[in-house]
Amino acid sequence: MKEQGKIFAGFAIFILACAITYGVWTTHSSHGTEAAGTTALFLAFGLCAFIAFYLGFTARRVDLGAGDNPEAEVSDDAGEQGFFAPHSWQPLSLACGGALAFLGVVFGWWLMFWSIPVILIGLFGWTFEFYRGENQNQ
Repeated sequence: MKEQGKIFAGFAIFILACAITYGVWTTHSSHGTEAAGTTALFLAFGLCAFIAFYLGFTARRVDLGAGDNPEAEVSDDAGEQGFFAPHSWQPLSLACGGALAFLGVVFGWWLMFWSIPVILIGLFGWTFEFYRGENQNQ
């Protein structure tokens, strides 16, 4: 994980340099300023920086993997890689509630009345899906 964090940190620095260059370049152009591209690049920098921070933070708490050892073989990472949730219907509920919420912004705020309960059901179900039913931890 440490190497992946370094890759994302380098990518974040590259995007930051691109954002600054693009912002300066479009500010001094004869066609006026263009803020959407500069904003998008700064947001992309923030996202890469978040991922780099998370991977770097997590790498300190877990054992070194084969990806961090330059002399490792592919078979060194064989076996269980961690815990992954089984199938779940809760993301579908959350997506439907989110779609209704965005439709509420477009067509009328009254749709929020219907979208908020669907979103809350999805969030509640996804949060507590390992406490009941077939996926309950013993």
